[in-house]
Amino acid sequence: MEQLTLKSPFTVKGKGLHSGQEITAEFKPAPANHGYRFKRMDLEGEPVIEALAENVVDTTRGTVLGKKDIRISTVEHALAALYAAGVDNCLIELNGPEMPILDGSSIIYVDELERVGLETQDADKDFYIIKEKLSLKDEKTGSMITIYPDDHFSVEVMVEYNSPILPNQFAMLDDIAEFKQEVASARTFVFVREIEQLANAGLIKGGDLDNAIVIYDQKASQESINHLCDFMGVPHIKVDELGYINPKPLKWDNEPARHKLMDVIGDFALIGKPIKGRIVAVRPGHTINNQFTRMIRKTVRHTEIQSPAYNPNLEPVIDINGIKKLLPHRYPFLLIDKVIEIDRKHCVAVKNVTVNEPFFPGHFPQEPVMPGVLQVEAMAQAAGVLVLNYLEDPETYSTYFLKIDNVKFRQKVVPGNTLLLNVSLMTEIRRGCAMVKGYAFVGEKIVCEAEFMAQIIKNK
Repeated sequence: MEQLTLKSPFTVKGKGLHSGQEITAEFKPAPANHGYRFKRMDLEGEPVIEALAENVVDTTRGTVLGKKDIRISTVEHALAALYAAGVDNCLIELNGPEMPILDGSSIIYVDELERVGLETQDADKDFYIIKEKLSLKDEKTGSMITIYPDDHFSVEVMVEYNSPILPNQFAMLDDIAEFKQEVASARTFVFVREIEQLANAGLIKGGDLDNAIVIYDQKASQESINHLCDFMGVPHIKVDELGYINPKPLKWDNEPARHKLMDVIGDFALIGKPIKGRIVAVRPGHTINNQFTRMIRKTVRHTEIQSPAYNPNLEPVIDINGIKKLLPHRYPFLLIDKVIEIDRKHCVAVKNVTVNEPFFPGHFPQEPVMPGVLQVEAMAQAAGVLVLNYLEDPETYSTYFLKIDNVKFRQKVVPGNTLLLNVSLMTEIRRGCAMVKGYAFVGEKIVCEAEFMAQIIKNK
């Protein structure tokens, strides 16, 4: 899958939820591997902040990115829309300290993304694949996030409040393609009993009944209600019963839980890569969301490349007989057993290393180790399958090394290991020459890597 950006820019305008300022945000296409970035156009030097978990500086009623004394607040709704649309690269230019709240949901961003369309880029999507269960729990609040291995992205959210109106709710998004229909329109929410405290803290200056669900769950005098209305600068309202006091009805009975699910997606977009995994969030909030994504970001930053996912129970894409049709190599020099992934840019092959390999008796009798040059050769054979697989009459061609660069051997390969050979084209094939980057893995560890050039030559 290739990376995506916007085909053309779009602009949204509205007041900021917390600042109350009129904000203009322009979403622009960005080059491959750019990621999501915010630019403050109203400040000297037009500083840019990368939308990454480690740049979050506050999680009070929203996710706030910061760098030195520069802040950009309430980014989660826009990021959720970008992530759900599959956008990898986007620059967002702002003339104020936060994103506009709009109607309190992501739907306007989603509609605009659909209107301008998306454009594929000449770079592969770099998924972060969850290989094992990861959990984080806040013992004080009871909040917990767990992520499980899965072959696609999904989210489950359970919320619980000490409230007769919103005691507990559940929401699930099993297919990110259903984000618009199932989640995007869910609005942010606030309890009446929280409003004065938030306002006294300098927040929700732009909040009103049009951009937030307001939950009235504790009886208050009409005098207190009028005071709050005056405090927020809205007309007096009369509330006789506990419940939701918005003029617009709920879109779903569990709209608050769906909004929390949206927040989870927006906050997980700060990992910086699309994810393959299933998120289960119990009583989530921006604080634990950020703690969890920071934990994953540490792994992402220290992982050059993840090992390919390998399920030995699945049928190979190309079996050994198919490989022998593509490559001229035979015993004892055919060093790949099957291909489990292949497209026009990359290939993943498997080499099962057994003690019966002909090189082990001499390398070394008392401590058998697979020679590093043969690990490189195995990667080269995987690259040969990659480039020959899409040629007509591939059996009439062979590939030959022209040069090998930046070779590193990191760990011994011994009998019983399964080598996963991941090779990718670094550039387009030109004049019959292919530049390839290769990694060899045992389990999750890189054991060898190299860059090499090979030439495709027609056999005589």
